[in-house]
Amino acid sequence: MTPGFFWDERCFWFSGGNYAFTMPVGGLVQPLAAGGLPENPETKRRFKNLIDVTGMAGNLDLRTAETATEEDLRRVHPESYLSAFKAASDDQGGELGLRTPFGAGGYELAALSAGLAKGAVEAVMSGSLTTAYALSRPPGHHCLPDFPNGFCLLANIAIALEAARATRPGLRAAVLDWDVHHGNGTEAIYADDPDTLTISLHQERNYPLDTGDAETDAKANINVPLPPGAGHTTYLQAMDRIVLPALAAFKPDILVVACGFDAAAIDPLSRMLATAETFRALTERIKDAADQLCQGRLVLVHEGGYSEVYVPFCGHAVLEVLAPDAPKAPDPFAATFAARQPGPRFEAMAEQWVDDLATFHGTR
Repeated sequence: MTPGFFWDERCFWFSGGNYAFTMPVGGLVQPLAAGGLPENPETKRRFKNLIDVTGMAGNLDLRTAETATEEDLRRVHPESYLSAFKAASDDQGGELGLRTPFGAGGYELAALSAGLAKGAVEAVMSGSLTTAYALSRPPGHHCLPDFPNGFCLLANIAIALEAARATRPGLRAAVLDWDVHHGNGTEAIYADDPDTLTISLHQERNYPLDTGDAETDAKANINVPLPPGAGHTTYLQAMDRIVLPALAAFKPDILVVACGFDAAAIDPLSRMLATAETFRALTERIKDAADQLCQGRLVLVHEGGYSEVYVPFCGHAVLEVLAPDAPKAPDPFAATFAARQPGPRFEAMAEQWVDDLATFHGTR
């Protein structure tokens, strides 16, 4: 079945204000050239542009979706938070949490972003699609029920899953987060839910600083903090030795990926050295897991990734796995980034790191 691709031009129009990722603009901090935020529309727009230019779009079922309803949002977020967000949005925007500035109309655009994730999950669960990618913006995996965080204003994946569960009680879902930052929002929402397994592969002590440890106490949560500079091989070892055994033991009805590309080698917010080939290989593995565990039901929801040059190639590599007969977009940086992968001494250390985590999580 042709994979779905959910997107909406209006999501590219979301404004995050003028904000540096280290501190608010002002005083001696000049505005950034791109308009203030690493989280800007260009990485997402250029991803969509690339699939149009290569012809990949002709191999996808291009769709949009309805905005998430108030009922959808209230399944995850309390009315007090939604009311405050809506009021600020109607009054030229503002900031309610940590590093989450938004402009006028931000509430409606965030609800549209969540609606794209909801539409993708519903299409896969209803059987009209087997796999789908939602190009959501703003992202969602850092958002707590009552506190926005790290560019994330609504919990897109949780909103989508809870909408699906409204008509499918007992739905078992696994959420794999390979964004370079810990998926603290998704973890917090599902910390006490035995029907949702959350797994986060992330750079240790990147963002947030106070979450993401392997020892986090939750019923169905696995954190896999990796050392800075981990590189391609370590990511695949973590996938093979921790993520895939945990998914097989959990036996989900659907797999959802919080698909950030900010672990890439030239991302300004990470130091992980992943490549487009890394994301291709991760997608191959998670697609195989979906085929084996849940009749192929797989949804990827876009999260971070802040290199305008490289995110499009990482995203295209993911779609090439979902649509294997589609045109390819060869990675122009492949040789450069391959030469910069960790050497054997670092890889040996990182392999032991992964094995220790696998022992801790009981997946060996």
